[in-house]
Amino acid sequence: MKRILINGSLGQLGSEIAVALRTRYGADQVVLTDIRDDINTELIEQGPFYKVDCRDGKRLSEIVNEHSIDTIYHLAALLSATSERDPLLAWDINMNGLMTALEVARESSCAVFTPSSIGSFGPTTPKDFTPQDTVQRPTSMYGITKVAGELLCDYYHHRYDVDTRGVRYPGIISSMTPPGGGTTDYAVEIYYAAVTSKSYECPLAGNTYLDMMYMPDAVSAAIRIMEADPDALRHRNAFNVTSMSFCPEEQAAYIRNHVPDFQLTYAIDPVKQAIADSWPNSLEDYAAQVEWGWKPTYDLASMTDDMIRTLRERKANGLPLNWQAEKRKAE
Repeated sequence: MKRILINGSLGQLGSEIAVALRTRYGADQVVLTDIRDDINTELIEQGPFYKVDCRDGKRLSEIVNEHSIDTIYHLAALLSATSERDPLLAWDINMNGLMTALEVARESSCAVFTPSSIGSFGPTTPKDFTPQDTVQRPTSMYGITKVAGELLCDYYHHRYDVDTRGVRYPGIISSMTPPGGGTTDYAVEIYYAAVTSKSYECPLAGNTYLDMMYMPDAVSAAIRIMEADPDALRHRNAFNVTSMSFCPEEQAAYIRNHVPDFQLTYAIDPVKQAIADSWPNSLEDYAAQVEWGWKPTYDLASMTDDMIRTLRERKANGLPLNWQAEKRKAE
């Protein structure tokens, strides 16, 4: 039975991985930490939780020893757009937080999952079906920390034999938790806006293609790679994973199958547009398929069907759908 610690457990990805792992292994077996304790209180109350800064190695080591942790999911990080607003803080949290988790793992013989991102690529990377092994010269602070993180995890595996693993996530879309400062936030917000106001003002140009993934597939990837045979993993810390690629205009067209009068307008955010333009249009994920059996479940059509249905059910049951307010709380 695994005993798991999740750093950054209340974020968009962390909160849903936490639910899935507690369902799979039991609430008492999955310990959560986050720098905040004033959001997602229901999740906090379901099992062990500690309010901890991810850079506090002494406290994290105490928690690991107290709960006999053998696996760490290190998800604490500033996302792409937020990182550009404060690059020094992004470097501190993204790199020193990861270094802390790896040191704790080295000292306590834990496996570590760390997500990388399409942000680890840059404008000189091949744009279409970006290969597993290729040029990585990102132009954002977020991307720089992701490349450095991939290399750091490789180093801890080869130098100290820490069982480090990770995937390069595309933009992640969720019906349960609001986005928190990423370039691909629009792809989540557009669904909330479609259900509530039937209109959305997009910060990216309508023909901007980006790789995307629905949250259930993102959670599945994180769990499946940590349960995979370690001897089969050659690319350990940076597997490309993908399920779909689309632009805002295509996403709006699928939304109109459910909301025929949905209106999409534009107010381009130059920072987000520059980041998006430096990223790939689509990824190739053959290595993940071969080495640990990766296969997504959702495409744009099935994701849109599920998102609209879920959000409409939440609205009908009187649950909040003010995505802008929810996003501000998450940030």
